[in-house]
Amino acid sequence: MAVQGQSLALFDHAPTLRHDPDDVLFRWPILEPEDEKAVLDVLRLHNFEGSGNVAAFEAEFADFCGVGYAIAQVNGTSAVLAALYAAGVRPGDEVIVPSATYWATALPVYSLGATIVFADVQPTTMNLDPEDVERRITDRTRAIVVVHMLGYPADMARFREIGDRHGVRIIEDASHAHGSLYRKQRAGALADIAAFSFSGKPIAVGEGGIVVTEDRQMHDRVIAWGQNFRFHENYVEDAELLRFKGLPLGGVTSRMHPVSAALARQQLRRLDSRMEEVDAAMTYFWDCLDGVPGIVPHRPPAGDDRTMGAWYQPHGIYDSNALSGLSAHGFMKAVRAEGFPSYTRNIIREPLHLHPVLNEVDVYGVGRPTRIQNSPRDVRQPLGSLPVTEGLRAFSVPPFKRFDAPRIRRYADLFAKVAEHHRELLSTDPGDDAVVVDERGNG
Repeated sequence: MAVQGQSLALFDHAPTLRHDPDDVLFRWPILEPEDEKAVLDVLRLHNFEGSGNVAAFEAEFADFCGVGYAIAQVNGTSAVLAALYAAGVRPGDEVIVPSATYWATALPVYSLGATIVFADVQPTTMNLDPEDVERRITDRTRAIVVVHMLGYPADMARFREIGDRHGVRIIEDASHAHGSLYRKQRAGALADIAAFSFSGKPIAVGEGGIVVTEDRQMHDRVIAWGQNFRFHENYVEDAELLRFKGLPLGGVTSRMHPVSAALARQQLRRLDSRMEEVDAAMTYFWDCLDGVPGIVPHRPPAGDDRTMGAWYQPHGIYDSNALSGLSAHGFMKAVRAEGFPSYTRNIIREPLHLHPVLNEVDVYGVGRPTRIQNSPRDVRQPLGSLPVTEGLRAFSVPPFKRFDAPRIRRYADLFAKVAEHHRELLSTDPGDDAVVVDERGNG
């Protein structure tokens, strides 16, 4: 806890620390001479495709996840779209997704003419609530996209049981969860098919993504969708698909750039050891805050069979009831004054189900909102329809990449100090309608 009597910086006192996001304590990705050499080796070939890095990375990443097939993609959004197509999503189908997620989990559904249905989340994991998901399944439900929020694996055994019983495909959006474990299995091997992103993620290459699956038919569909240079007998077995070989069925080219693949291979080789240090650092941070009221760590409880991988964009969950009703924004305003630029939001962004793009926009000019353009019913969900998602307040915490106990403790003490002095903030509490947005406009 903070030193008794220490005053808050918000009231014209010195801040606890000065945060430098480019400090080695936070810098990611960690780039070394071997990474630069791998990229330069590709550039110097003057034949990027001939480097063999894409195929090599696919094989290495499939082995890392423990699955049979991996198909590299230009980015994570492309990976989600390809996975949806491979899962059989077509016009008029319904796809269940969380509302509090990055838009790329949901909006690719529009490109296939299908209908997005949002489900609520669990208050401690911030992952989809299996019970709420099952209540929303209809005879039109084709797939459920399960996000491992910020690396915290969802309850995949429950989702697999639901999918098997209802004949619904389960898709992992594992964009945050490289290396996360669930019952000793890696994220990516826990569903029918999975999509990863490599933009700013545990493996960070600027832009890139990958689809992984154990299902050969799904593999072939991903190739057919957007990998026209490989859409032939050497890669695809499905005779029906091969009737159309040579041209991408999705009308897109989704292959990964060989430079991205070269960099991804280098980062994958070091990922396990780097995850170990990140996990030690983040675990120590949260252990330092154990028992501090109002601050709930977003991590599996002790003894759980899940791990957080590389702790992508770590957050905490704010409990205003434990701090005399002080709003999350009021608390984080004081945290920011102490020196760490924490953001508050409903999980990682404001809920998608309330955004005009999910309620009003007619993307393709068909005369009705795209959300329901091919649906016989209005599935739009107003304020109040997802109470846990709407009521949750999450906040960003320092994304430690190195273990440095004294410095980590200083950041923990910063949060503890604000909790200790929270009553001083009540009279000027701005409430949670006042939100500080981050660099992407999420708040």
